[in-house]
Amino acid sequence: MDMTKRKNDEKIINSLPRGKIPGFIFMHLRDMWAVDGLYFLEIEKRYGTNVAAEIDKKVWSVMGKIEARRLKKLFNINNDDIKTMINALRLSGWWLDLEDKEMLIINEKKAIIRNLSCRVQKTRIKKNLGEFPCKPVRLAFLKSFTAEFNPGIIVKSNICPPDKHPDDLWCEWEFKIKGVNKKNENIHRI
Repeated sequence: MDMTKRKNDEKIINSLPRGKIPGFIFMHLRDMWAVDGLYFLEIEKRYGTNVAAEIDKKVWSVMGKIEARRLKKLFNINNDDIKTMINALRLSGWWLDLEDKEMLIINEKKAIIRNLSCRVQKTRIKKNLGEFPCKPVRLAFLKSFTAEFNPGIIVKSNICPPDKHPDDLWCEWEFKIKGVNKKNENIHRI
């Protein structure tokens, strides 16, 4: 993008009432997820859920890497520890779009993220589309995002559709540095 045009766009954004900027950002974030969902539904309709999920997995694997790199550059992030990666993930489009979420930093080598109520899955169920088996898609995104910070961070899905889950927990993701043990677990909720 031409830097002059970029500066003009920045002026437009900076001229918005300050209290409206978060809503403006969330509106565009929701638009991005709407496009993702519309593409997925059309592929699913034409080729089935398995093909749509495989394409989605490949796309989000690349997106995880891109988003992590952009966040690291924008915020000049150089650390490779769990807390730094988790704080960057909190700025990702995936995290910001989750409405009912929980993040636990267990210690410097382990963290857990939970999605307690999934708007996307509930919408699919309401439309009689059934639960989307999103585990491979989210795992691909989270692994590629995490690898940009530290390839030694292991990402594990403890629960995610198509897994059976309780109504108050749709997915749970565990992040830990290779070789971590259960000692010194002081949970810090974010």
